[in-house]
Amino acid sequence: MGDGFELVCEVEPPTRPDLKKVRHQIGVMSPIADAFLIPDNHIGRATVSSVAVANEVQAMGARGIACLNSRDRNLLGFRRDLLTAAAYGVEQFLFVHGDNPTEGARTSQLTVRTMIDEARATSFPGIEPFQVGAATRLRAVPAWKAEADFLYVQVSYDLDELLRWRDSVELNIPVYAGVMVLASAKMAADLAKLPQLTIPDALVAAVERDRDAGVEAACEQILKIRDSGAFQGVHLIPVSRYRQVAARLEREL
Repeated sequence: MGDGFELVCEVEPPTRPDLKKVRHQIGVMSPIADAFLIPDNHIGRATVSSVAVANEVQAMGARGIACLNSRDRNLLGFRRDLLTAAAYGVEQFLFVHGDNPTEGARTSQLTVRTMIDEARATSFPGIEPFQVGAATRLRAVPAWKAEADFLYVQVSYDLDELLRWRDSVELNIPVYAGVMVLASAKMAADLAKLPQLTIPDALVAAVERDRDAGVEAACEQILKIRDSGAFQGVHLIPVSRYRQVAARLEREL
C-alpha cells in the first residue's frame, strides 16, 4: 500500500483438487496486496497444502506466506513441510495452534514454540533462512513470540481497543493487525459465539441492511490503521467479498 505499510491478503485455499478459484483470488487482489497468506486446514477442514498454494502464489509473481498449524503435525511431517518449502522457494511461515478438527484428533507433539525453534534450527545449503511468525490475541505477548520475525494480531472490530493494546506492548518486530470483512448477518451471529471477539451492534445492523456495509467498514478500518502508524501492516481476511474489497481499496491507493 506504500509508505512501508503492507497489506497481506488471506486467500481461501481449495477443498477440492482445483486451483482455478485460488488463482482468481490472487489475480483479483494482486493490485492491492503486498503478499498473500494461505491458511492451513483452517476451521478443521482438509484443504490443499498451504505450502503448495504459496508456491502457486509465487509462480504468479507475488509473495506467499504459508500458514502451518501444530494440530496436524508430528516432527517428521513438519520437517517434510520445511523441505518442501525450501524446494519451492517459500521462505515465510505463520505458525499457529489450529482450530479443533471436525474429524479425528490433534497430534499434540508440536507447539507453535517448538515449530519456531525447529524452523530456526533448519538450514539448507544455498537457501535463505526461513522467516517465521506467530499470532497473538489482544493480551500480553510472551517473550518467545516477541522474538519471532513478525507477529499477527487477532481480528478486532474496535480500532480503539486495537490501538490501546499496541500501546501496552513493547515489540521490536513487524506487527500486523487483523481485519476481517463481515460478509453477512449470519457470519456475525457465528462470530459472536467467540468469546474473544466483539462486533459492534451498529455494524451488525448495517450489514443486515446492506451486505456491502461490511466491505466498507473493513476498508475504512484498514485505512485508519495505516494512518495511525501503529502497525507495519494489516492481515486482511476478505472471505467471499475479495472482489469488492479489491475494487474499493484500489480507489484509495
